[in-house]
Amino acid sequence: MPRKKDAPTPPQDLRDACVEAAREVIAAHGVENLSLRDVARRLGVSHQAPYRHYPSRDHLLAEVMRRCFERFAAFLDARGTHEEPRQDLEALGRQYMSFAQANPLEYRLMFSTPWPQAAEHPDLARDATHTFDILRRVLHRVHGVRAKREAVDLDALYIWSTLHGLAGVMNGNCIGQLALSARVHQKAVEHAMSMVDRGLFSREAMSIQNAPIAR
Repeated sequence: MPRKKDAPTPPQDLRDACVEAAREVIAAHGVENLSLRDVARRLGVSHQAPYRHYPSRDHLLAEVMRRCFERFAAFLDARGTHEEPRQDLEALGRQYMSFAQANPLEYRLMFSTPWPQAAEHPDLARDATHTFDILRRVLHRVHGVRAKREAVDLDALYIWSTLHGLAGVMNGNCIGQLALSARVHQKAVEHAMSMVDRGLFSREAMSIQNAPIAR
């Protein structure tokens, strides 16, 4: 709902207030209906006021999305420390799914919303890349210091696509119509991470077994 007219947003808080109001608009009406005019109306300020910080609707949307990635990265980093790389990877996967399930709006904004032109919003691209780099760092530990960038990136995409697919299913409406037991719902994330672990480390074991013997 629009904020009261008798409590205008202080100018120094306007930048942050615009982001919060934009999120409210998106939650209520969808990202396609976001406009600076509607944001101004919700804040009880002049229609021109948001333009002081955001030259266009796309600039505001980029900042909303950037802050989603920033929060997402902080949440992933808060998983705790695990000396064993496999445990760290599992913890990262669980943390990813926890965020996706607890924050479906932010998750959709990050991964299911067309981006504004990346060249015009480098901060968005930077923070999005940072979240992917968290996974890369864990996989570098899994593979070892001599790991090739290509191998790390391929495994990162494999893990991301697995978790992203599961997050989409768990957040969607269809899953509620499949007559799945509560136990299946509860074990879905654990099972996905178990299969990821099996796929990565079974392949690693096979590569060691098939390696040529030094003579």
